[in-house]
Amino acid sequence: MTGVDLGSEEFAAGVRADLARVEQVIADGIAEANGCVIEEALHLFEAGGKRFRPMFTLLSGRIAGSPSDQVITAAAAMELTHLATLYHDDVMDEADARRGAPSANARWGNSIAILAGDFLFAKASGFGADLGPRAVGVIAKCFGELVTGQMLELKGAGDSDPVQHYLDTIWGKTASLIATCGLLGALHGGASEELAQRMYRIGDAIGMAFQISDDIIDISSVAQQSGKTPGTDLREGVWTLPVLHALRDPGPDGDRLREILVGPVTDDALVAEAIELLGRSEGMKQARVTLEGYADTARSELAQLPESEARRALESLVTFTVARLG
Repeated sequence: MTGVDLGSEEFAAGVRADLARVEQVIADGIAEANGCVIEEALHLFEAGGKRFRPMFTLLSGRIAGSPSDQVITAAAAMELTHLATLYHDDVMDEADARRGAPSANARWGNSIAILAGDFLFAKASGFGADLGPRAVGVIAKCFGELVTGQMLELKGAGDSDPVQHYLDTIWGKTASLIATCGLLGALHGGASEELAQRMYRIGDAIGMAFQISDDIIDISSVAQQSGKTPGTDLREGVWTLPVLHALRDPGPDGDRLREILVGPVTDDALVAEAIELLGRSEGMKQARVTLEGYADTARSELAQLPESEARRALESLVTFTVARLG
C-alpha cells in the first residue's frame, strides 16, 4: 500500500514477493473453474485494489516466524472473501462502477454478479479447507459476521442508539474480516494462541480505524488526496459517524443539517453546504477522537509484540490510517 513503510528493502521485497504469490494462487484457483464462471469471477480481481487484507495477513504471519505456504493460502482466502462481498455490495447498492471499471452487476446483471460473488466465497472456503478444521470454522464465523454487518446496515438503527448501531455495523462489514486476517495469518505463521488472539485484536482495531477514517475522508473535501468524490455517502443517504454526531448538535448548524439530511442528498449545492457544516462541526471532532482511540488501541497491542520489521510495518500502517486525513 502506498504510504505504508515496509522497512528495509529486503523485507519489503519479501512482502511484495509474497503478495505476488497470493495473486497467483487466486488467479490459478479461479482458472480451475468451469469456463462459464472465469471471466466474471476475475472481473474485480483484475481491476486491482490496495490488497490491504492479504498484506495484513502476510505481516501477521511474519510476526510469528517465516512466511509459509499456509500463510499464502490464508491470505488468498481472505482476499477472495473480500472480493465476494464487493460483488454483493454492488448489487445491493445498485453501483455502476467499482475500482475504475464497470461493476459486475452493471455489466452482466444482478443474478450473474451474485453468483460470481457466491463462487468466490466457495473458493475461499476451499482454501480454508486446505488449512484445516480450525480455519474452516474461523472463516465460517467471519462469513456470518460479514452478513450480519450488512443486515444491520440494511435494517437501520430503528430504536437503538444510532452511533452504537454504526459501530456494530462497521465492525461486521469491515473490522471482522481484518481481525480474521490477523488471526489466520498468525496461526499459520506458527504463532501461539495468545499471539494469534493479539493479532485478532490488532486487526479489529485497525479495521475500525480504517473504516472511520474512510468515512471522515468522504466528507472532508480532500478529493485530490483521496481520489474520492466528497459527499458520496451523503448522496446515498448513508449517515456515518461524523454525521451522526453532528446531527445531535443543538445549535443552528445542527438545525440546518437536520433540514438537509432527511434522506439522500442529490442537489450539488446542498451536498456542498452539508460538507461545509460538517467540516466545522463538533461531530467531525468527535469522530476523529473515536478514530484516534482505535488507533491507540492498535498501537498499545503492537507495543506488546517483540521488536521486528513486521511490527514496525504494522505500526506504519496505523500511522498511515490516521495521517491520510491530513
